[in-house]
Amino acid sequence: MGLLHRKTPHTAPADPETHDASVGTAADVEAVMKKYDRESNTRVWEGLPKLLLQVLMAVFAAYSIVDTVFLNTLQERRLPIFMGMILLIGFLNFPARKGDVRVNHMPWYDVAITVLGCGAFFFYAVNAENVIKMSARVMQNDLYMIVGLIGILALVELCRRCVGLPILVVAGVLLVYTFFNLMGTPSADQLKMTLYQVIRTMFYTTNGIFGGPVSVCAKFIVVFIIFGAFLERTGIANFFISLANAVAGAAPGGPAKVAVISSALCGMVSGSSVGNTVTTGSVTIPMMKKTGYKGEFAGAVEAAASTGGQIMPPIMGAAAFLMAEFTGEAYKTIAMRAILPAVLYFTGIYIAVHLEAKKLGLQGIPRSELPKLGNLTKRIYLLLPLVLLVVLVSTNTYTMAYSAALAIVATIVVSIPDIIGGAVRGEGAGRNPVTRAGHSLWDMIFHSLEGGAKGSVTVAVACGVAGIISGCITVTGLASKLLSAIVNLSGGHMMVALVLTMLCCIVLGMGVPTTANYCIMAATCAPILMDPSIGVTKMAAHFFVFYFGIVADITPPVALAAYAGSAIAKAPPMRTALNATKLAIAAFIVPYIFAINPQMLFVDVSGALEVVQIVISSLFGLFGVAAALNGFLYCRINPLFRLLLIAGGLGMMVPGTLTDVAGLVIVVAVVLFQRQSAKRLSAAA
Repeated sequence: MGLLHRKTPHTAPADPETHDASVGTAADVEAVMKKYDRESNTRVWEGLPKLLLQVLMAVFAAYSIVDTVFLNTLQERRLPIFMGMILLIGFLNFPARKGDVRVNHMPWYDVAITVLGCGAFFFYAVNAENVIKMSARVMQNDLYMIVGLIGILALVELCRRCVGLPILVVAGVLLVYTFFNLMGTPSADQLKMTLYQVIRTMFYTTNGIFGGPVSVCAKFIVVFIIFGAFLERTGIANFFISLANAVAGAAPGGPAKVAVISSALCGMVSGSSVGNTVTTGSVTIPMMKKTGYKGEFAGAVEAAASTGGQIMPPIMGAAAFLMAEFTGEAYKTIAMRAILPAVLYFTGIYIAVHLEAKKLGLQGIPRSELPKLGNLTKRIYLLLPLVLLVVLVSTNTYTMAYSAALAIVATIVVSIPDIIGGAVRGEGAGRNPVTRAGHSLWDMIFHSLEGGAKGSVTVAVACGVAGIISGCITVTGLASKLLSAIVNLSGGHMMVALVLTMLCCIVLGMGVPTTANYCIMAATCAPILMDPSIGVTKMAAHFFVFYFGIVADITPPVALAAYAGSAIAKAPPMRTALNATKLAIAAFIVPYIFAINPQMLFVDVSGALEVVQIVISSLFGLFGVAAALNGFLYCRINPLFRLLLIAGGLGMMVPGTLTDVAGLVIVVAVVLFQRQSAKRLSAAA
């Protein structure tokens, strides 16, 4: 699920000498995607059925852009149409069970579910004005209630197919809780009335499926997903990998550093940790293994970097736009506050791979095998759509959806030189260059719209189920009960409340898409942290749940991104996941620091000098922590000095002059001692 929707991962680097048998063929990489990414488990359509489905998806994507940017459709009609189309595309793409490879086959029960499920949402759209007029009296109409129940069940089934069971378990438990919470004295009439009340709440009000998450998804997330699909067709992912190779490929342990940089760049326009891991990992992991890194370390580097791409500004994946909606803050404010935590995250991984390379004595890739930076600068225009998007969104002149639509137009424009160049070079047959260029441009637009629509399914379905979960919490008052429970359990101590919240986010995030995870946590745990008895600021609370929802993808036992990386590296999955967790240590430390002291998010800072101090001290502190975890700095570090480095590093990461000075003294002392020890060992040898 992501802004940059990838289904054709790159299977080998440009230089055949860097290819490694561990990655295997394109089919092997696709098998990894199918195992760890539910979006890749799709039906096999060929011929006319395939073309018709592609046209349907392209038309839906185009409709979504036009509806979001230009039309002013009644909300109660617009959202059911949107979800009805999502269900139609979803059931046509996702079979009932994994591994169904029958060509042009859709069993009768899937046809029935598709017709009934989509029909339920379209029925609501057609009768939207009647539903509004009837209000609560809609529960007196059995037909409307049956339609609502069918719509809910169809959404749940599609969620099982393309998202997974974890989020459904949460939704199911809460629905049962809601049912019994609303029901009074058990009787046949009361059971029916309670069931109807639940159906009405979840299907015909804004407290259920058509709540905030789906509204935000239909309003602008879908347009950004389509924008991501257009970016893919311009070759921006390949450009990022080539750029990273040119910058860091020749450094010690270069391929690992390339993985960190390229995954950060690719991942910032992606909402899929698994998809990003497989896409860039199919290139970088074999290169890392060939350089000398162990398989479990190579897979972990790619998984940790790919997962962190979702916290990388300025794009930050779809959840960043949800955060702007939930907090009421401007998107540019969200992106600005995310800068330092993201820099710390990737700096921590970069330092870890550098120290590992030094410890193992690894070299980089020969410069003769790397792309030339000068050649890449000639294609720097590929970044113009991203730059335009950030500028438009930051100025607040246009809506986010309109900004994304203009960025899509810019993407089409910047792709024209490459398309014309390919036509002139004769990459195609049977037409003159002008005709071939026109055909290729249309092909790019068509398949981008198609890919954007397909990529929207999982996000929209997850948001729909997240709306059900949020609705259950709202209707039953569970949020206030959770608040009381955690406040009482923590005794009002912020640290205890933060740990409990972290555990909730990680458990919920295991198998739940980032967007849905954030929606749920923003509705439940973020308000808990913002309670006066806990005292976490609004921005810090939302960033806290956002971060820990993301790192669930590399946290055992259900670390899907790490397992995907291990499959490509042919390494033990659990060992890879543990390595990824260690590499991503900043993501486990930084949220606690900005929750306790939000200055790391540039909240309540007194001036530019304080910002500079926070940035520099945090980076030095992270160096100390990363060195301690790696256990190598000039030479091996003994356990006592590792503990001192952790203490000093954490002291420097906590904003404050006293802690910065104390931490700096400790870290510098250990570094100097290690350097002298290395010199003595070298002289003795």
